Amino acid sequence: MHFLLFYDVAPDYLQRRAEFRAAHLSYAWQAVERGELVLGGALGDPVDRSVLLFQCESKEIVDAFAKKDPYVLNGVVTGWQIRPWTTVVGESADNPLH
Repeated sequence: MHFLLFYDVAPDYLQRRAEFRAAHLSYAWQAVERGELVLGGALGDPVDRSVLLFQCESKEIVDAFAKKDPYVLNGVVTGWQIRPWTTVVGESADNPLH
């Protein structure tokens, strides 16, 4: 199943993220290696949110990721929302429709 993790970032995100970026990226790549995280990155213009795409068994996996993310633990991310995503088009779609 696919899930989208939306991060709300602090107003000073661009200034503060550098301090925690290496730890955050290392943590994210570990989720990639486990086969859970597919893509992730900040939205631009304005840079006020980030989106991470997960393909995993449950919402709890995504929530556990967010709770331990160095950006969250250090206040660079101020909140998050997890939304299940019903994918229907593309090679990785969970419910392909033609």
